[in-house]
Amino acid sequence: MSDTIKITVIDREGVSHELEAPTDMNMNLMEVCKSYELPVKGTCGGMALCSTCHCYVQTEHELPEMSEDEEDMLDQAFFVDDETSRLGCQLPINLELDGLVVKLAPESE
Repeated sequence: MSDTIKITVIDREGVSHELEAPTDMNMNLMEVCKSYELPVKGTCGGMALCSTCHCYVQTEHELPEMSEDEEDMLDQAFFVDDETSRLGCQLPINLELDGLVVKLAPESE
């Protein structure tokens, strides 16, 4: 059994990045993106208090249910898609996310 999964992140210019993410380090998607120096700020440090890690989920993975804090933050974010928008800081890396594809949302209007 592997301790890493593969996640594809499409950046704001449309370039696809295949990332390896460890499942045994208690990381979230925002932290993985930052470790690869992708343009995800994570200004609030992963507390669902900003939307600088806003992304669109492109695959049909079973994701954790959104918390009220995440819903509230997305209500204030730009370019939200009710079907696919999530905050990367609220998506913990686990084996079930293997093959996940996300696209980074635009930063602002």
